Amino acid sequence: MARRYDSRTTTFSPEGRLYQVEYAMEAINLAGSTVGVLAEDGVVLAGEKKTTSKLLDQAKQHEKLFQLDDAMFCAVAGLTSDANILINRLRLSAQQHAYSFSEPMPVEQLVTSICDYKQGYTQFGGLRPFGVSFLVAGYDVHHGFQLYHTDPSGNFSGWKGYAIGVNNNTAMQIMRQDWKPGMKTQEALELTAKVLVKTMDTASPTADRLEFGIVYKTPEGQVKFRMLKDAEINKLMADATPKEGEEGAPASSS
Repeated sequence: MARRYDSRTTTFSPEGRLYQVEYAMEAINLAGSTVGVLAEDGVVLAGEKKTTSKLLDQAKQHEKLFQLDDAMFCAVAGLTSDANILINRLRLSAQQHAYSFSEPMPVEQLVTSICDYKQGYTQFGGLRPFGVSFLVAGYDVHHGFQLYHTDPSGNFSGWKGYAIGVNNNTAMQIMRQDWKPGMKTQEALELTAKVLVKTMDTASPTADRLEFGIVYKTPEGQVKFRMLKDAEINKLMADATPKEGEEGAPASSS
């Protein structure tokens, strides 16, 4: 039945579904694990890189995390080429707002603007949905630290912890159990590392396969974004990996 209705973005099935949009969402479930956790004093985003090679110049490009402005950044899951177009649009919107109103763009307003754009690509013939989901983290004076999820349909929602990509159901289950109000950034980093250990397909994940970023407030009250260094990521992942004999640790072969 689906084959009769899935060739065009604009054709509804008898059940009221747009199959092309649903296929785009399914493509995101194959992307590397991407996790966001909201803390009281910051937001943590992390993602698993699928392209790993010692020949790749990591200093010149990122695969999962991208800065949008001084107080906002995002993690992507899906087609990176689609994400690049939308990230450029996000950055432009943020700078146009700052230029016009002499203040940073509120996080929800920026997320709404990009979701309006994504929704347009589900509405007209000859277009296809963007095959990418975002986790957008940021800070503004109206609502403090915030974490939003967007999907190819143009929907967005605010979360305290969210995961997209492979094994996202497992990740969400862990966060439902372990997230608690009043968490500090360090606790959020530890929770993110724990989630990635459970969702990645390697027993000992290291910095060459991961990107971590946080947006936080300095003691002087400035909001800043920074990427974690490899040494910090390796320590987080080593602490989160179950040791031999602990619950969840792989059994040693005799």
